[in-house]
Amino acid sequence: MLAARLAVSFVGGMRQARLKVPASRGTAFYHCVSRVVDRQFVFGPPEKEQFLKFMREYEAFCGVRIITFCILSNHFHLLVEVPPPPAQPPADEELLRRVEQLSGAPGNGTPRQLLERFRQQGDDRAAEQVRAQLLARMGDISAFMKLLKQRFTQWFNARHHRTGTLWEGRFKSVLVEGAGTTLATMAAYIDLNPVRAGLVEDPKDYRWGGYAEALAGSARAQAGLQTIVAGAQHVAAATVPANEALAQYRQWLFAEGEAGGATDERGEPRRRGLSPAAVAEVIRQKGRVPLTEYVRIRVRAFTDGAVLGSRRFVDGIFDDFRRRFGPRRKDGARPLRGVQAPDLCALRDLRVRAFG
Repeated sequence: MLAARLAVSFVGGMRQARLKVPASRGTAFYHCVSRVVDRQFVFGPPEKEQFLKFMREYEAFCGVRIITFCILSNHFHLLVEVPPPPAQPPADEELLRRVEQLSGAPGNGTPRQLLERFRQQGDDRAAEQVRAQLLARMGDISAFMKLLKQRFTQWFNARHHRTGTLWEGRFKSVLVEGAGTTLATMAAYIDLNPVRAGLVEDPKDYRWGGYAEALAGSARAQAGLQTIVAGAQHVAAATVPANEALAQYRQWLFAEGEAGGATDERGEPRRRGLSPAAVAEVIRQKGRVPLTEYVRIRVRAFTDGAVLGSRRFVDGIFDDFRRRFGPRRKDGARPLRGVQAPDLCALRDLRVRAFG
């Protein structure tokens, strides 16, 4: 039956709920990371270009917004804005337009046939079931990531004559505060990935990154930078001109990434500078490390911290999900140890293996 096939196409199996901001809190930001199985280096320029194409398609379909991104040879980083549900769901034609813009998606065109048939028959209940299946895949970070990864896997397997899973388990996500410098710190961490990997010396030169795309003139990428700069300034994004956002964000990037000490994608040293071990030793000696050093190297807080932001923001999310924690846990915020940013906290205590 067509309706059953549509459901299979857009509704996956049930899994344990991911930590996501309640709709009552409004817009949410997530740092999402996913790696290739066995961390194999399999993405060349054609694969990165195709992933970028699918990323933009499903961004539009799901109604989310990519603030910045970085696509590397065996994993990717996305900073995603998820708006609150609209007061009025999209009409039939808008839903169909979004579906039909997906290239080669399973069931492409089937929703239109179903909706038109059910509307002509006066079966509004069946039509609303079709709409509900489509709406369930919109405005949700888990749905966006699942659809994107599944679609890219289909393309990749066909291109390389392979079968089976491509990704290393479920994607990781960190809920990021959108106000203050937290969003800018996370964005810098993402955009500096190719610099830390020794692939380029300036993030503007890495083709598959949000910052380079913004410099190349992409209005969508520039809007992401406007959101980042506006968050740091506590103003509306519309009040920050694109050229000003580009200039301010570049200054922020170079302040965060000025030190050397990067490794390549295989973990081998590529540039001179402080190593993660040296930074960790300073922390063990109760020294304080600038936030720029935390951004420069790979830090678990940005991928494993669950929630990243001010103490007030993290404690608020903790209160929203209090039932998920044991009775002995009294509060949520855990400060990043040794960093010169006393108000930057994570939900998880990362005392063990803070780096790496």
